[in-house]
Amino acid sequence: MESRLLHTVTDAVATVVIEHPAKRNAMTAAMWRALPPLLDALAADPAVRAVVLTGAGGTFCAGADISTLKGSPREAQELAVAAEEALAAFPKPTLAAVRGHCVGGGAQLAAACDLRFAAEGALFGVTPAKLGIVYPASATRRLVSLVGPATAKYLLFSGELVDAARALRTGLVDEVLPDGELDKRVAEFTRVLASRSLLTQAAAKEFADGRTDRDDHWAARARDSGDTAEGVAAFLERRSPRFTWTTPG
Repeated sequence: MESRLLHTVTDAVATVVIEHPAKRNAMTAAMWRALPPLLDALAADPAVRAVVLTGAGGTFCAGADISTLKGSPREAQELAVAAEEALAAFPKPTLAAVRGHCVGGGAQLAAACDLRFAAEGALFGVTPAKLGIVYPASATRRLVSLVGPATAKYLLFSGELVDAARALRTGLVDEVLPDGELDKRVAEFTRVLASRSLLTQAAAKEFADGRTDRDDHWAARARDSGDTAEGVAAFLERRSPRFTWTTPG
């Protein structure tokens, strides 16, 4: 069956769906390659104010398609890292909606999102030790920033799967929802994200990710954007704000 990335845009939220049903949504080389240009297009689209990444059916992503490692494991890892970095650098809020297995490259993609919401039955695993693969430095640092060094080592050293409850306790996910309620909660929360100031979100994302050279840049954007004036006016007038700033195309 066909492997591909699908996407739709509804109410300012783009949903990107990993679809490879024959292999539990494992990422092929073509899918890794397709993700960065898709994200570039969504970043440039002023109608998109947030992105949800999820998997088709009952699985988020079972990792990289292992058959792609038979040729050049290094090339396969480079493709995964390029996709991960493109997702992490996306200038608008990103949220991974996880059900079922989120393993290997799937966990790598989920960790590169700003937020992760999971269904109760979700399972998470970082599994390079099962294949003798050196996990990329960027992905390792990102995992450590989420869960701390001890839990990152537990996951990386063992390759064991952990359930959603443990993922929540360790900071790997932000919310866990009962089965059947994930989509509703993600839709509710992304509507909130889309209603907020993208200027605030984009600046906060850079600062939270460690950027230290953009204070003047964001101060200038705030002066010129009109979002601050609109936010204050809306508060005083007791109405919902209509923020208009968007990331440059």
